[in-house]
Amino acid sequence: MSIEQEKRLAGEAAAELVESGMIVGLGTGSTAAFAVRRLGERVQQGLRIRGVPTSLQTAELAGAVGIEIMDIGQVEHIDLTIDGADEIDPALNLIKGGGGALFREKIVAAASARLVIFADHTKLVPHLGAFPLPVEVNPFGWQLAAARIRDLGAAEVALRRAADCAFVTDNHGYVLDCHFKQIADPAGLAEQLKRITGVMEIGLFIGMAELALLGDGGSVRHIQRPPA
Repeated sequence: MSIEQEKRLAGEAAAELVESGMIVGLGTGSTAAFAVRRLGERVQQGLRIRGVPTSLQTAELAGAVGIEIMDIGQVEHIDLTIDGADEIDPALNLIKGGGGALFREKIVAAASARLVIFADHTKLVPHLGAFPLPVEVNPFGWQLAAARIRDLGAAEVALRRAADCAFVTDNHGYVLDCHFKQIADPAGLAEQLKRITGVMEIGLFIGMAELALLGDGGSVRHIQRPPA
């Protein structure tokens, strides 16, 4: 079975966790799109939900498949957020932000009673860091923030680009893709990065996900976060 088919299996399995009456956080990216489309099918079958999208891209897709959309400012809590990830470690710490929506993804995840992650089996790794860590920064003086991140041990800090220009997020920020190769202490690195002036958000999601659904061949593996 292909990676794309594994993504679809995992995304559709996550969509099946949604119950009528829920306010649901809707993730961003190619994997998350499978879940959004499946939720749209369920809405056509009578499922009653409201969705809080984590990007303009997801809002457009959700609206197109018939999901009622709410802005984050309209809700006090979110029952469940379903989203993809770029890397998942055995403790269900994550690297996210490959699609550039890390800022909004983290706000929505933090407002949620539950965060369920879904992905293909290759996203489960022994240690985070092989995937470059996205860090969203303010465009003003982004070079200074990049230098401080290099001081923390990143072998390379690359400004993400779209065609011939800097990639710009929905929040009008830039994204630095930071190559740490192996992150021995994700929580510690997260705290150090947060202290850098100009950093808006980082793609490390520590202790937030309670369950990961991984497409693995023709089935879906369920991995619970280990007890604290």
